[in-house]
Amino acid sequence: MSAPVMLWRDVDMAILLCTTHFSVYRKKKPAQKLFGSIMNILIMLTSCVSHLIGIGRCIALKLSKLGAKVFAISRTESDLDSLKKEDSSIETRCLDIGNWDNTRKVIEEIGQVDLLVNNAAILGCKTVLEVTEEFIDEHFDVNFKAAVNISQIVAKGIVARKGSGAIVNISSISGFLATPGYPMYCTTKAAMDMLTKSMALEFGPLKIRVNSCNPSGLLTPMGEKLWTSPELKDAFTGRIPMGRFIEPEEVANTAAFLLSDYASMINGALVPVDGGHIIHMSSNPVQ
Repeated sequence: MSAPVMLWRDVDMAILLCTTHFSVYRKKKPAQKLFGSIMNILIMLTSCVSHLIGIGRCIALKLSKLGAKVFAISRTESDLDSLKKEDSSIETRCLDIGNWDNTRKVIEEIGQVDLLVNNAAILGCKTVLEVTEEFIDEHFDVNFKAAVNISQIVAKGIVARKGSGAIVNISSISGFLATPGYPMYCTTKAAMDMLTKSMALEFGPLKIRVNSCNPSGLLTPMGEKLWTSPELKDAFTGRIPMGRFIEPEEVANTAAFLLSDYASMINGALVPVDGGHIIHMSSNPVQ
């Protein structure tokens, strides 16, 4: 039976960029100032839903609380306004990062950027037999090409300044495990994982670390559309040894760590944030 044709654009933050490489957190510094020496961080939000509780929004708020200056980008002005109301220190830009040329213009106007989080994604439900060229292009434009585009701008800037930096790509365990009905989403995430390794190899000698954060299921607004009943939720969490969904805060904490000097020799890693979801083949390891 064919999967229903749907396309969701609920992922709320696409990319995080920071200007000026931050120093190592020291015991004398309070934790909330971990990013105190960062001048600017750019976070791009893509089509947030009304409640704005997704990964990207959480990363933006987390890094702002840690002392970073945050810039947020979204295609939806109302979502940016909502974020701004919650944290007035966050700067915002309205932009569709699927537009290659316009994205370059906006990012270049931001100026110096040394830290980046690529978190853009859309999730469409069509089988391989159902996908169209437009459907494929739309997924790769947002989920993959936008990360290449913005990473290129950031890396070139760091090299030109003879600086150093870090990039974190927010991927998914769907880059490791195929999910029925979502072949294009899984494929773009697998592509993102190889991009992480390729950039880590190329950028490492340039003093730029690149890593990936690969979450399992989260009950974000997009996740709520996937797990629509208690039975579906129980079936999913039953495969996770920790026995529950991942919290956006846990992904944000991982991204913050990978950006920091605590991770100064972590490069090219694909870091699952999944409670052990991908380590086994049993149907229900919890019971």
